[in-house]
Amino acid sequence: MELREVHITRYVTPLREGGSLPAIAEADDAFLYVLKFRGAGQGPKALVADLIGGEIARKLGLRVPELVLAWLDDSFGKTEPDEEIQDLLKFSTGLNLGVHYLSGAITFDPVLHGISEELASRIVWLDAFLTNVDRTAKNTNMLMWHRELWLIDHGASLYFHHNWDTWEKQALSSFKAIKDHVLLKHAAGLEEADTRAKEILTDAFIDELMAAIPAQWLVEENDRQVYGDFLKIRLKNSEIFVKEARDAREALV
Repeated sequence: MELREVHITRYVTPLREGGSLPAIAEADDAFLYVLKFRGAGQGPKALVADLIGGEIARKLGLRVPELVLAWLDDSFGKTEPDEEIQDLLKFSTGLNLGVHYLSGAITFDPVLHGISEELASRIVWLDAFLTNVDRTAKNTNMLMWHRELWLIDHGASLYFHHNWDTWEKQALSSFKAIKDHVLLKHAAGLEEADTRAKEILTDAFIDELMAAIPAQWLVEENDRQVYGDFLKIRLKNSEIFVKEARDAREALV
């Protein structure tokens, strides 16, 4: 797996959502991207989680905007009048993550936009697998674009990496936060989604994905191995989090 690389040529506008201050930026391929900065609050760990989560979702056949590796020159920020943004740009010189900007997309609303049980089940399974705490009614991290559902922002996934000592325990966690998932009540086909995902997410694919993580985003090279081991262990023991999601759904319906 090899992500495209682009060079950011123009900072367009900040997206003042949350504490990370992502921005819309233009690259040398003339496309616009939502730029996720390595110098933001959670640092490069959020970029790693976003890359892993997005590419796993894509492998499972879910729609995710293209992810690119985005180079930011040290000249950015020198003329930026906002001091907070200026500091963010300065600390993000080098390699960042770009997400193709879906111009005109609107936020997914489960009341307004219908979704099949099959698709809901695949998304709930994905987020339970990734331990993604950020796909709730308050913040769905899903967009409707050209009448199709797109997943964005997996940066809150894999939260074990904020405490490396617990990664083996977290790999076997049931992930109780799944009870707050915005699509949970529609996810009637979790077992089918589990079977399908385990056929697709091979060890070879996980190894290839781990190799795509930029070394600049890792504290230690061994972190790459830990991410891969976490995913493989969690996948082999998926019945733990599938049961948690199924039980949580039964409590809802």
